[in-house]
Amino acid sequence: MIPPAGLDLADRIHRLGERIDELSAEQQSLAGAVAGQASAGQEAQQSMLGLFQSYIGVLVVAFLITLLITPIIRRAAIANGIVDRPDARKMHRMPVAYLGGVSVFAGIMAGIMLSYFAPAFPLLMDFHATQYISEQSGTPYLVPLWIPLGLTVIMVVGLLDDVTGVTPRVKLGGQLFAAAALAYGDFGVNVAAGVLKPTLGRLLDNEDLIFHIATLPDGVPLLSGSINFDLIYWTGTAVIAVFVLGACNASNLIDGLDGLLTGVTSIAAVGWLLVALSLALVDDGARDSQRIVLCMAVLGACLGFLPHNFNPATIFLGDCGSLLLGFCSAVIILSFGNEGRTDLVIAGLIIYAIPIIDTILAIFRRKLAGKKMSEADSDHLHHMLKRAAGVKGAVLILYGMGIAFAILGIAMTSVRARSVYALALLFAAYIIVFSIKIARRAQLEAQTARPDATRHLRSTPTPTPEPEPDQARGTAETTA
Repeated sequence: MIPPAGLDLADRIHRLGERIDELSAEQQSLAGAVAGQASAGQEAQQSMLGLFQSYIGVLVVAFLITLLITPIIRRAAIANGIVDRPDARKMHRMPVAYLGGVSVFAGIMAGIMLSYFAPAFPLLMDFHATQYISEQSGTPYLVPLWIPLGLTVIMVVGLLDDVTGVTPRVKLGGQLFAAAALAYGDFGVNVAAGVLKPTLGRLLDNEDLIFHIATLPDGVPLLSGSINFDLIYWTGTAVIAVFVLGACNASNLIDGLDGLLTGVTSIAAVGWLLVALSLALVDDGARDSQRIVLCMAVLGACLGFLPHNFNPATIFLGDCGSLLLGFCSAVIILSFGNEGRTDLVIAGLIIYAIPIIDTILAIFRRKLAGKKMSEADSDHLHHMLKRAAGVKGAVLILYGMGIAFAILGIAMTSVRARSVYALALLFAAYIIVFSIKIARRAQLEAQTARPDATRHLRSTPTPTPEPEPDQARGTAETTA
């Protein structure tokens, strides 16, 4: 039998053990709370900077490939006489090599290829956590193969134009083929859903906007039944074609000064990248990883080419590069509309506003002057700024304007305030009106400088309440 003192000691040991268990449970609870706070802190730190660091390998690879391969491409272009020779319209005085677009293409493709083999190079790239996982690769959805196909077609057509020259129809055909590849891969076709569904869809009480068109009565082989017409898909396909054609030609038009298109596209790529990273933080959709990879690849390639292309340039992009960067811009902007978010597409267009504004101005200017739309002139935005501030000054001014539009586009995706849209509209309208006024003044000066116009000015008498028909016509000519 255990003595009473021993019994008391055993009881005390038992109670101490229970107390130790309670303290251990409390310690584990506190440790869990600390771990939860640390996890929450890590999630908070998983901001755009964290996502940027995960994908930074794409930017680095695209940058290094473009930077290192450009001198090789330049030597090959010079050796084969593929150079841009100066004339009355061009700013450079010495022949400059073409084919810079080939090195930019190589950099972009290298960045995209890295994303395909990311699991094999975990130190270079790591995908972000998302619920949208591809069953085939076990990773977030990769850049569709239709995009590299379109990039290749655009590059080859531009390269042929730089080397041998091709007809406008061939260039147009290449751009439409690239647009058709995007539509076939269902990339960007939902861009019209954000406008059609809440308007026409509600009006017709058909949210999907799929219409069944009857063909022939049942019983006729192969032709009976009905055909489904998806209005959103075909409208989106038309939008894709417009975006690709517009962006390719807009980038081609603005490529008129050393480093201009490369720098403006770099600034736009930064704006698109910030929007893409913000969408990936909220796990917006299956295009998140694709958008980030494309933005990183384009930004890295442009930054790698810019040192060679900035004034004084040693190599030009050529049509190969300008059409390529235009196509990349269209693809990135279209990707924002994958979930039917038209506001994101508008923000992407605002970020890309400089080439768009210059293209609109070119259309108005040539229409006012009675010229063909394909006829070249020297009254683009960069030409007017160059006459006032020189080549470098004009490029830097347009860089600043591009940064301003990029900030407005980013603000549209985060604030969505009407004031931001109004400010973007006012900013763009001011540039357009001011540029048209300058172009119109040059046209008036050219008209009054003609001998027949001067003769009308000297011979026109003082206006009377009822002028003769010839006098009225002469006055109208000099004041038009």
